[in-house]
Amino acid sequence: MATPDNKTADTNEKIFIGKGEQTAWLTLALANRHGLVTGATGTGKTVSLQVMAEGFARAGVPVFAADIKGDLSGISEVGEAKDFILKRAGEMGLNFQPDQFSTVFWDVFGEQGHPVRATVTEMGPLLLSRMLDLNDVQEGVLNVAFRVADENGLTLIDMKDLRALLDAIVPVGGKKGPDAEEDPLAPIRKAAQGFGNVSKATVGTIQRQLLVLENQGAAKFFGEPALTLKDFMKTDSDGRGMVNILVADKLMQSPRLYSTFLLWMLSELFEELPEAGDLPKPKLVFFFDEAHLLFTDAPKALLDKIEQVVRLIRSKGVGVYFVTQNPIDVPDKVLAQLGNRVQHALRAFTPRDQKAVAAAAQTFRPNPKLDTARVIMELAKGEALVSFLEGGGTPTMVERVMIRPPTGRIGPITPEERKALMNKSPVKGKYDTAVDADSAYEMLLKRVAGTAAPADGSDGGDGGGGILGQIGGIVGTIFGTNNKRGRLSTGQVIARDVTRSVTNKVIGGVVADLGKSVGGSLGSSIGRSIVRGALGGLLRR
Repeated sequence: MATPDNKTADTNEKIFIGKGEQTAWLTLALANRHGLVTGATGTGKTVSLQVMAEGFARAGVPVFAADIKGDLSGISEVGEAKDFILKRAGEMGLNFQPDQFSTVFWDVFGEQGHPVRATVTEMGPLLLSRMLDLNDVQEGVLNVAFRVADENGLTLIDMKDLRALLDAIVPVGGKKGPDAEEDPLAPIRKAAQGFGNVSKATVGTIQRQLLVLENQGAAKFFGEPALTLKDFMKTDSDGRGMVNILVADKLMQSPRLYSTFLLWMLSELFEELPEAGDLPKPKLVFFFDEAHLLFTDAPKALLDKIEQVVRLIRSKGVGVYFVTQNPIDVPDKVLAQLGNRVQHALRAFTPRDQKAVAAAAQTFRPNPKLDTARVIMELAKGEALVSFLEGGGTPTMVERVMIRPPTGRIGPITPEERKALMNKSPVKGKYDTAVDADSAYEMLLKRVAGTAAPADGSDGGDGGGGILGQIGGIVGTIFGTNNKRGRLSTGQVIARDVTRSVTNKVIGGVVADLGKSVGGSLGSSIGRSIVRGALGGLLRR
């Protein structure tokens, strides 16, 4: 079916994906039934992803996509009328016209895009346990820590908050009699022990896993200002959907962080968006590249929650498209939810490969004209087997098609081009500077200092003995060396400075400050407990 040009090839109801004996259309009203793009390395998955992203953007649908290799960034720049592109467009009856799309770049590390941050509370214990690769006992202790934080109004924002809380729930060994009652954190420790045995050894293991995560750069991810997901769901001045690209080349060096981060985003969308029912087009389309990382070694409880989120997020108007090498990378329960399929070539060099090809062929509605398993191994670069939902939501028979050429640039952009786009970004300045507000770390510090501060407001001046020495010991135990407030040599110095600061503020506003912190934490606790509930944040008692 010939169309005048590739800007008008799409309609208000469908996106033109490719053409063979039949034209392959992706119906916008059914695009939130999710999809799957698969194929071996170098067979054209990224180009198919770009074609779909361009089609959604033209239809006014915002797009979020992870860019593993940097190739997808070219969508932000005008395409080039190269010979092979013109040839392919001509074979499809298209008059190729280069185009570009409004693009916002994001980067967990803040190097090649706007920083992406979340709070520890938003992440929740289940996802954090997966990120830390904790066992059941360790995950149970982490759940206890989150419960204690909720009940004591302790807002968990960044890594030092979580570290401080974990040390605060550790029982103080060997303390008996009056000295035990002098511990200002005794109520927190007692509350934690009320949920079960929280051992020092288990907390120590979690702390070491946190250190590993910090060494991978996760400390930059946890903090404020936290990401507002509505910033993903915008259109430009022409009514086109914004294309949001997560720069993931460095993030992929920490695959568990990458997959957990994207799953967190899905869960946040699920929790924040209202029910929308059946819409003429999605509110947002989410492309999850290297999707197999999400499911590798995932415990059953997490897989059940992934399946639940994927199944239910459709009603919120969000379409999720997994991009991976083989359909068998995706569990059957999730695979059953993916109605729109694009299958590029697979190679069958081993018995396992042959099994994978057969499994991929069985996921399509059969076409009497095609030997699907054989064709999968014969597909050329840029060719694909496709099956999209139509009518009442039934899949079309599988068809062999050539994917249409993208109108944006194919390949990565230059650092200069990226910098120019960042300078005119609609969210420039909103996330670029980190904010370190009062949270669990500061609140626990105030609790310790407020309990032990001398009544006359002096700093004690006892050279490390007496009350000040006790404060220094407690603070040193709780907060260790993970303190970004300055270079302080000992817990004693920390205690001295905090004691002075708190004493000076007692009359003018410590109560107000604490009230503000607790008030904020209550709002966060109520809202984020829903997120943790949806993801199955299981409290181990």
